[in-house]
Amino acid sequence: MPNEQNYVSLSVADGTTMFAYTAVPAGQGPFPGLILFQEAFGVNSNIRNLADRFAAEGYVVIAPELFHRTAPKGFEGSYTDFAAIAPHFAGINDELLGHDARAAFDWLQNNPLVRKGDIASTGYCMGGRASFLANSLLPLKAAISYYGGRIAPDLVKRAPSLHGPMLFFWGGLDKHIPHEHVETVTGELKAAGKHFINVEISYADHGFFNEEKPVYNPDAAAEAWALTLAFLKQHTGK
Repeated sequence: MPNEQNYVSLSVADGTTMFAYTAVPAGQGPFPGLILFQEAFGVNSNIRNLADRFAAEGYVVIAPELFHRTAPKGFEGSYTDFAAIAPHFAGINDELLGHDARAAFDWLQNNPLVRKGDIASTGYCMGGRASFLANSLLPLKAAISYYGGRIAPDLVKRAPSLHGPMLFFWGGLDKHIPHEHVETVTGELKAAGKHFINVEISYADHGFFNEEKPVYNPDAAAEAWALTLAFLKQHTGK
């Protein structure tokens, strides 16, 4: 279990309490803030390590535990037992995700180490979807979505409500997200006149950024990391 001092407890609008892992840069600040949305496997070591990496780059990071309504604090699902995760995955919906995103955003907004209004989001798989949703609900400076499932067809009609520019990553070998869904997402953002960057890494699969999974691709991850940092720097004024 990671250091308890890294966790905060947040009150959510639906009356629940949500724990979140946080990571803070060294130094005085203030810094830009970043909401880091988990994969379906919880705020596990992969997500915590990623939060620490972003903090080392100068971001105050919060990674909310999106399964807090059905899972215990610190829940980590197995990469090989999705059936055990399914009840928690089914226990959330877009309205509840929106409440969770707002609670994380408010924590950053009220943190004296964070520059007011200088907040972005990123997320992976279900977290990529959550990052898109958050950008449609909150005044984010920018948002990043790594292989976000079911943005199309479920969320694309929110495109006119997006606040900050979007950066999308998709794997060219991904069998989980049809290419038609990617085209729908980019088409809706174009129609809405929104700023976005769409990156398909031809040789990468779904989950290519997670170094704990067999599909991890170090070359694709390195390229995506560089683009992610450049995008955040551009839009958060860092």
